[in-house]
Amino acid sequence: MSLLVFFFFATVQPVLADDAYTLYRAGTSMAIDGRADETAWLAAPAVSDFKFPWWVEGKKEQTLAKLLWDDEQLYLLFICEDAHIWAEYTERDGSVYRDDCVEVFTAPNPERPLSYFNIEMNVLGIFLDQYHPDGPGVPVPENWDGQGVRIATSIAGSLNDDGDADSHWILEAAIPLQNFARVAKNTPPRSGDVWHLNLNRCGGKTNAQYSQWRPSRSDTPQFHAPMDFGKVEFSARARPF
Repeated sequence: MSLLVFFFFATVQPVLADDAYTLYRAGTSMAIDGRADETAWLAAPAVSDFKFPWWVEGKKEQTLAKLLWDDEQLYLLFICEDAHIWAEYTERDGSVYRDDCVEVFTAPNPERPLSYFNIEMNVLGIFLDQYHPDGPGVPVPENWDGQGVRIATSIAGSLNDDGDADSHWILEAAIPLQNFARVAKNTPPRSGDVWHLNLNRCGGKTNAQYSQWRPSRSDTPQFHAPMDFGKVEFSARARPF
């Protein structure tokens, strides 16, 4: 594990309850390069530890996740402990959830809690995105493709080789807030605005764990559960101290 990743896992602590998170402004330019070495990332709090609501067996590999924002973008950082890093899907809207994958699901208007977006990103930086205006399980009237999404990843280990033990992988993403404008109350958000949101992870081919920031209450793996999302509150402050 690199010194940077060790610092992240060893020192950061969540600042709110398990189901809530304060989303601070980035306060500086963000390089989406999969390195996570910006001062803003070091200062931002992490969400609480991911939970494993459907765990049966295997090592529970933890995920550290942070979020930031500015007037144009929602920024996401995932640092994923992973002994066997795996990804095969290379086409937009492919089945990236079968790979090592992280996801953001958000319902950006509390008055429309069932109207949500999901963006699922594998370790190759390939993503699947969908918009569900009427909730899970309801056929969508149109294909939705988010615009301007930027993703970068880095791997500490070897991809698609179970003959050795890997360390971790990092994913950074910048998602233009304009993608959510059809649902969000304000674009850009105003300080104090609350979005319902969840962060998820799929474990790939080997040790295929399912984990989440806010655990879904279903008996079997199900990330499309907007009523179980946590809450993020946008803050005008650039850092928590």
